[in-house]
Amino acid sequence: MKLKKILILVIIVGLILAVKVFHLDQYLTLSYLKGSLDSLKSLYENHMLMVITGYFLIYVLTTSLSLPGASPLGIAGGALFGFWTATIVVSFASTIGATLACLVSRFLLRDWIQNKFGDRVKKVNEGIEKEGAFYLFTLRLIPVFPFWLINLTMGLTTMSLFKFYCVSQIGMLPGTMVFVNAGKELAKIESVKGIFSPSLIVSFALIGIFPIAVKKLIALYRSRKGKNSANAGNDS
Repeated sequence: MKLKKILILVIIVGLILAVKVFHLDQYLTLSYLKGSLDSLKSLYENHMLMVITGYFLIYVLTTSLSLPGASPLGIAGGALFGFWTATIVVSFASTIGATLACLVSRFLLRDWIQNKFGDRVKKVNEGIEKEGAFYLFTLRLIPVFPFWLINLTMGLTTMSLFKFYCVSQIGMLPGTMVFVNAGKELAKIESVKGIFSPSLIVSFALIGIFPIAVKKLIALYRSRKGKNSANAGNDS
């Protein structure tokens, strides 16, 4: 068992090093993806299944290894596939990748994460103890911590991987739709003037406004829940 863990760890470290040494992360930037959009669209039109499969695997790998580039990939997916196809592909790819990252954290990186992010792990554990899966749901809706850190710290909790997957799939969906929609609008830009189109401005404004709005709604929900609990206690 120990040999298997070492082998998996070596593979993961090797993949991360390969990305860094060969500068593969440059292909995950928004500027590169935007510049390559026309050629990618042509490839997609001629080899639809191959492009979707390749994109899906790259997204899963990026998320599972906690590499930067998930957000640009999500935006690029909207530009390349359109809203609904990109939403489905990105939603499942991001959740599967997140679950794999959680799995790696749980069985391989427990001590390192505990030493590196001990305080944040403690906060997450306290939140899970108080609110259970709903706490993870709120973390997915509101980026209090980076998503990659949520994936890794959740590996140190007792939550089952199945529950983690289901809650993440639902919780990340609204944010996925916001980024994909921004990508869909980005694909329409033909000149500098297009940057100032109302639809694109609204799409990118949603990226900033969405977490704030959700935070307010969840705070309101918790406040009402606390009042109801207090009233129930008084009645009894």
